[in-house]
Amino acid sequence: MGKLIGEFKEFIMRGNVMDLAVGVIIGGAFGSIVTSLCNDVIMPGVSWIIATVSGQDFTNPETGQLDFTKVTSSLNVGPINLGSFAAAIIYFLIMAIIIFAMVKGVNKIASLAKKKEEEAPTTKECPFCCSEIAIKATRCPQCTAILEEAAKALK
Repeated sequence: MGKLIGEFKEFIMRGNVMDLAVGVIIGGAFGSIVTSLCNDVIMPGVSWIIATVSGQDFTNPETGQLDFTKVTSSLNVGPINLGSFAAAIIYFLIMAIIIFAMVKGVNKIASLAKKKEEEAPTTKECPFCCSEIAIKATRCPQCTAILEEAAKALK
């Protein structure tokens, strides 16, 4: 059971799986923006244009101006709903921020796990002059002292 969980964790942490999940979620949220743009902003305007071209009289007899309530009631469409469109944009932004935070957290956890695996030391300190030298060095390049570990290995 532990091996199965480890394999599943490795599968989830792969980059292309995370990219696919982010793409699906952001795509769904963006789809709501496109739907709202079409239904709440574009289609009421298109319906009004069609009604105007068809020759129907939608003017208010008292003012002589176009009466949008007559247009919307005859075409059975509502007015342009910018509030609904703005809500869809806000929903998308909130989803994007949440997904960004989740991916950033997952990447941080993954980098911590990799850092623990890769933390093998590459340098050491010379016991005589305290300078930093390569881990495989047998002689200090600063003070030319023979290091104890190397001296033991040579004997």
